[in-house]
Amino acid sequence: MEEVELSSTFPPALRIRKSGEYQRHRSRSRAFRTSHFVVAWAATEREHSRLGLTVSRRVGRAHQRNRVKRLVRTWFRNHWREISGSWDLVVIARPGAAALDYATVVAQLEHAGRWLSKRAGGTR
Repeated sequence: MEEVELSSTFPPALRIRKSGEYQRHRSRSRAFRTSHFVVAWAATEREHSRLGLTVSRRVGRAHQRNRVKRLVRTWFRNHWREISGSWDLVVIARPGAAALDYATVVAQLEHAGRWLSKRAGGTR
């Protein structure tokens, strides 16, 4: 497979991009909810984990939604190698996520990550 080189970019190999991929993910995933995010995960046969984002208009205006996506992508870029196994993760932002700072986003996603690592380890 392809070698993923990661600097400050978010390469296509780490993204869930197509509608069909999201639909397949939804039919076979499990989820964990925090106060501002839903993190859904499903096992994949790829060599690395990938991220998909869903931020609806209920979260805020376009610039607020883009900021939420940027914060979640930054978290994923900084932590994707720490994710044991190969998972497709879809992070769904809930209303109120636009008001969060980066530290709070990281705390909520890390909490979800710890929960997932405990439970997902045996489900592959």
